[in-house]
Amino acid sequence: MKIAVLGSGGREHALTWKLEQSNLVTKVYTIPGNGGTRNNVNIDLRDFEKIKQFCLKEKIDLIFVGPEDPLVNGIVDFFSDTGIKVFGPDKTGALLEGSKIFAKRFMRQYGVATADFWEFGNISFDEGLLNYKSEDLSKFANTPKKYQKVIDKLQGNCVIKYNGLAAGKGVYVCNCREEAQKAIIDIQYKYGTEASYLIEEKLLGDELSILAFTDGIDYQLLQPSQDHKQLLENDKGPNTGGMGAFCPVPFFTPKLKSAIVQDIIKPTLQGIQQERMNYRGVLYFGLMITESGPKLLEYNVRLGDPETEVVLPALKNDFAQLVLSCFDGSLPELKMQFHQETYIDVVLVSGGYPYEYKKGYQIFGLDNIADDVILFHAGTKKENQKIFTAGGRVLNVVAQAESLNEAIQKAYERVNKFHFKKMFYRKDIGKRRK
Repeated sequence: MKIAVLGSGGREHALTWKLEQSNLVTKVYTIPGNGGTRNNVNIDLRDFEKIKQFCLKEKIDLIFVGPEDPLVNGIVDFFSDTGIKVFGPDKTGALLEGSKIFAKRFMRQYGVATADFWEFGNISFDEGLLNYKSEDLSKFANTPKKYQKVIDKLQGNCVIKYNGLAAGKGVYVCNCREEAQKAIIDIQYKYGTEASYLIEEKLLGDELSILAFTDGIDYQLLQPSQDHKQLLENDKGPNTGGMGAFCPVPFFTPKLKSAIVQDIIKPTLQGIQQERMNYRGVLYFGLMITESGPKLLEYNVRLGDPETEVVLPALKNDFAQLVLSCFDGSLPELKMQFHQETYIDVVLVSGGYPYEYKKGYQIFGLDNIADDVILFHAGTKKENQKIFTAGGRVLNVVAQAESLNEAIQKAYERVNKFHFKKMFYRKDIGKRRK
């Protein structure tokens, strides 16, 4: 079987690495790939027609879509007449990530446990899906800025989310009125004064990432993981695409799993079926474990990054077989198996990320990587047998060990062996909960 992986980040390097281990797979192409992936094909991910031509010419059997943009733009629908399997939801299903407001309406419509929310801006869906109506804000009618009343009601303790895709940088966690006001100004500056967004009640607790492979009816779960999204130690600074992750998570008990399945996963799948979404792919559940139980923060419609870089090494199963089971009806019978070690990923980023940063610095220390450390490239490029920085998140240093503390020590020992100009990383990955 020939597979094309779409994307250029650390997630895609991890995907190709895992797929190449399968006896079912003869060759894996990466479109467009990065400095660490093999068989790269330089095609713009927005050019569906060129991707289609390449896949037909090379007799590709399966396309694994890494990032969200092609899914939101309808690549599954585009390939529906080719006979090529595309792993991911159709355009309607991809709205669960493509629109934060659509996702929250979906959660409320189908009884998924989540935080209260209020919608603002120019909101419309061509699909006309969902009957849910937002809270009536007419009681705030005597102010030109109705959102200010919501902020006051929550005393500034809120989460503000831009409605569209923002590469993990459209979410603002606010602790006071001033921060909330600044977040709305920032959204309107970046996306226009009519940009749609929502204000959510802020939930407190432990964050948890759950990744489910689904055929739209049944599902199988990977190991639970925890991402570290903010730039600085102790979860300070701006949100990023992710500064590191680890799995499994110590507080993931059978009781907690049962609550997540009953209150979040099952109603989500019921909604997918009710809305007649064509969904064969990954469902990412970004959760907050509160005192009153698990609540859903967000959906992603693909594998998380950097969670992928720890959950795939932890998986024992043939990964290609797991993907194919979402198409052939065998998913419910698949027995999921995992390695017993703990895995941790420390992300090395370019100085200035997630804002402005420079590219093109040579990366040193890539030779003679220890056997018990895995390295996934993200924002890199290869020129004349040398590797250079080419993005904000540059490298993922992954280590495994019997305990979380041992894995942390191994990862940071290896981190110190890499170097590029203005390299930056968090020094507390995995230390939030031990």
